[in-house]
Amino acid sequence: METLDLQKCEYILHNNYIGHLAYIYNKRPFVVPITYLYNKDQIIIGYSGEGHKINALRLNPNVALEVSEIDAIDKWKSVVVHGTYQELTGSGAKAMLHEFSLGVKEVILNNEGRDLDYIHEFSAKVENDSPVIYAIKVDEITGKLRI
Repeated sequence: METLDLQKCEYILHNNYIGHLAYIYNKRPFVVPITYLYNKDQIIIGYSGEGHKINALRLNPNVALEVSEIDAIDKWKSVVVHGTYQELTGSGAKAMLHEFSLGVKEVILNNEGRDLDYIHEFSAKVENDSPVIYAIKVDEITGKLRI
């Protein structure tokens, strides 16, 4: 197993859009899949409906995001980001959601050759009309690979 340098870790984060978000609620760890965008400002952008995850993140904003590229049992790359959840509001939130939508669509087009039109085609549907848009301020990025 080898350690990935920051540049290779960021390449993996930029070129993927599905990760596993880890957070703590009532002293218990939870891990859930999310659609995310890692932007040029080294911020992870996501959105969600109100619920368990958002309630937990409001209480304890410390998170980790894991992103993997797995080709075989002995050929994989994994990146872990530690950071802090920040809820966005107003025009800043709308701008981040727009950036999220365009960025994820671009990653999907580049990786899968699919040109999607609407956010609901690649991310979770939000039951009400006002999703919670959030950013994860990155504190640390680490990565490993096995080839």
